[in-house]
Amino acid sequence: MKKTASSQTNFSMWLLIGKTSHTILSVWQKELAKYPIPVRQLHVLRTIDTLGPNATLANVAKEVDRELHVISKQTISMERDGLIRRIKNKPKSTLLTLELTEKGIDIVNSTVESQSIDKILSSLTGDEYKQLEATLNKLINVAEEYEAD
Repeated sequence: MKKTASSQTNFSMWLLIGKTSHTILSVWQKELAKYPIPVRQLHVLRTIDTLGPNATLANVAKEVDRELHVISKQTISMERDGLIRRIKNKPKSTLLTLELTEKGIDIVNSTVESQSIDKILSSLTGDEYKQLEATLNKLINVAEEYEAD
């Protein structure tokens, strides 16, 4: 099957979006090297912090856009590392509430600002930033609609 010029252009754009995401993520991970936590776990920690008492496995999974079993496995590891506590709401309940430990709070507070991300994104003008945000949100919305079909 022969690709059209449009599908080749779209594929090139898709690769560019992926490379942008990967490159920024790599730079941020290097910045976070002094902390014993990968970027994805930091995202989970920040989400737990933001959700507060509503931080259940299901809510965190929804917020970070990951499958429940992935977050469950990740939080087991994070609890073992002393970053969070997984608390059963009732003794025989399967519903878990997640809360940060002092170590988790320290990491969240220490990583509130990111020099690398700030420097990268500040290379955009205000209008470029707004346009990029609108464009990315549009792509996410279309993808989520497509996924729901």
